Amino acid sequence: MNLSTRILIVDDDAGIRSLVASFLEKHGFQVDAAGHPAEMRERLAQAEYALIVLDVMMPGEDGLSALRELQRIGGPPVIMLSAVGTDIDRIVGLEIGAEDYLAKPCNPRELLARIRTVLRRTSHGAGAAGKPAQPQPGAATHDAQQQQPSVLYFAGWRLDIETRLLHDPRERPVELSDGEFRLLRALVQHPRRVLTRDQLVQYALGAESDSYDRAIDVQISRLRRKLASGETRADLIRTVRNEGYMFVPAVTRTREA
Repeated sequence: MNLSTRILIVDDDAGIRSLVASFLEKHGFQVDAAGHPAEMRERLAQAEYALIVLDVMMPGEDGLSALRELQRIGGPPVIMLSAVGTDIDRIVGLEIGAEDYLAKPCNPRELLARIRTVLRRTSHGAGAAGKPAQPQPGAATHDAQQQQPSVLYFAGWRLDIETRLLHDPRERPVELSDGEFRLLRALVQHPRRVLTRDQLVQYALGAESDSYDRAIDVQISRLRRKLASGETRADLIRTVRNEGYMFVPAVTRTREA
């Protein structure tokens, strides 16, 4: 782990901020803390962060509102913490754009493991490093990287694998989170084939990912909304009951010089 990796803890509980910060610092991270979303924004204006650990239940502006703002401005990846650990709350956080979600109180070692997992997924992404993604290990992604061209066209859309940019049929850029890009890349590289949720986890996140089926469903829902923007109305991703998902349109493949 890079010792310069900086993380921001946002929680109204000073004891939790101190405990989490101290634990993460012992494991090689630089950690700043904020007691509320307004202070979070002040911190973001002063420094760049690889990841934010964001509490949901805070007085005044809550964590979900802060997460929406972070998604709007293209902020760093977020792990949500909440004392309310129901499936509905977890799904809402993931749908808004969180990379992961943990119920409080959580074991600091579990939080550390989740942070490392998210950073592995995003450290080579455009949002984290400003560079195209590098090849990931694993047989599932190896074949795609060897065989797939760098630009894929479908239903008027254009996905550039190297620059991680998606453009709609009117050439307007569509912002994708790291997880959304990886999932869309997996679907577009395997068109008109039914991919199970397990396969999508393997293709999109790698063999060592600890993501679960419901996280894929949430990401699919978010992708569908973005692919339905503008004049595009057809559902490009079909749900195949009891099996998985299929990317419907034909895909044209070219390699940029």
